[in-house]
Amino acid sequence: MDLAPHDHEPMTQIAAWQADLTALQARIAPRFGRPEVRARAGKYLAALLEPLERRNGWQVAEALGERSPDGVQRLLRTARWDAEAVREDLRAYVVEHLGDAQAVLVIDETGFLKKGTKSVGVARQYSGTAGRIEHCQIGVFLAYASPRGRAFLDRALYLPKAWATDPPRREGAGIPPEVVFATKGDLAQAMLARAFAAEVPAAWVTGDETYGNDGDLRRWLEGQQRPYVLAVARSHPVWHEGAQVRVEALLPEIPADGWHRLSVGDGSKGPRIFDWACARLPYWTEDGWAQWLLIRRSVSDPQDLAFYRAYGRAETPVAEVARVAGTRWTIEEGFQRAKELGLDQYEVRRWAGWHRHITLCLLAHAFLEITRSGIAGKKGEPAPT
Repeated sequence: MDLAPHDHEPMTQIAAWQADLTALQARIAPRFGRPEVRARAGKYLAALLEPLERRNGWQVAEALGERSPDGVQRLLRTARWDAEAVREDLRAYVVEHLGDAQAVLVIDETGFLKKGTKSVGVARQYSGTAGRIEHCQIGVFLAYASPRGRAFLDRALYLPKAWATDPPRREGAGIPPEVVFATKGDLAQAMLARAFAAEVPAAWVTGDETYGNDGDLRRWLEGQQRPYVLAVARSHPVWHEGAQVRVEALLPEIPADGWHRLSVGDGSKGPRIFDWACARLPYWTEDGWAQWLLIRRSVSDPQDLAFYRAYGRAETPVAEVARVAGTRWTIEEGFQRAKELGLDQYEVRRWAGWHRHITLCLLAHAFLEITRSGIAGKKGEPAPT
């Protein structure tokens, strides 16, 4: 992985920023009571940044100079430390370096393919990573995208009902008693609530159809006057002229001059330009607020469409709503980069182990993204996209 967006430097040059990494290790050190656990956690964080072929127990142990993976496994499985407290450090670290009032909170999920039946939460379920139903675990994530850069803030493991209601499996996987079945929308709401309680600066929330189709999540955001742009299915129902219709049925209602050709940022192949249409929906809102249906159409293939429910200040321009919709893709890139650091290469099966590895990996990813953002700033370039 390159630290700078245009300079192809090997990852080993991370040594040039050793002071920053040492400061990050010191930041989380109080979360680990025993000196040996504290030291190993700092080394584990550093090892995730090394150019290893894989970041499994053996290879990480070798990077730490240890003869076996026993110490690494103890760190993730049985050592006494609180991954939720480290998650709070992660969030504070990201906000400290990337915080911006115009930032967007991005919700999405990713799959972790697994072969056995013992890994907590594993089941045959749809994985967007594979694009089909697979034997996998699903993690729901909250990312932060600002003009200064982007990184992850939070994570939650989705626990299917079959797991949540099976006492022997719960006990075997170490699932805490207070953890009950929660939909992906419920998990997203809990993570957003933590971010709001911590006063994370952000102007919008965005996410894919899983979250846009969740009416409870949308209404919760509206109740807190938190603007959002959430994708919905083309079959999603809305009220129109006194009747409920599928959003795709409203396409013929859009006049030719109702489409706006807008760029929503640069992608790997240049500017991401689409045609956008936006119309106000007939739902009650507080004075000064509004709900809209937003439609995105491909310039090269007019049949390639995406639909969104949006909520925000009534005076919000279409270009801003479209920009937020386009921001959702930053989390896909975030997953890709985090998986290069071993996000999906863990060898733990229990509840605590999953959250511990994922949290430390997200912290390593945040370090790289903040470092890359700092490099861009020193060169007078915009934050990497």
